Amino acid sequence: MKEVTKEVILDLLPLYLAGEVSAETAALVKKHLETDPELAETAKEMAKADSLGKVPIPFKKEVALETYNEAKKWMTIRTLGLAAIVGLVLMCLFLAVLTGTVVDSLTHFFMP
Repeated sequence: MKEVTKEVILDLLPLYLAGEVSAETAALVKKHLETDPELAETAKEMAKADSLGKVPIPFKKEVALETYNEAKKWMTIRTLGLAAIVGLVLMCLFLAVLTGTVVDSLTHFFMP
């Protein structure tokens, strides 16, 4: 079998570091990293950079409460806006019916 090249190991490295490879592939990558110190250093840097992205953001109650209050404010504004729109539509509908009724009554009054 042909020897695995450095480029193939570089392709497998992200999967290896994420623990998403089979045991056989992990052993192959590990063996190659033991023989290639430059690639081993690259793997360490990649693992370090990847682990920095997984650091959880500290949870603060004050921030959560502030976010909740902001969301509550916008939900109230949205609800009031929708209520105003519905009220305006109903008022326009009422006025249209009332106007039609008045026009119909006036037509019958002036043109018997």
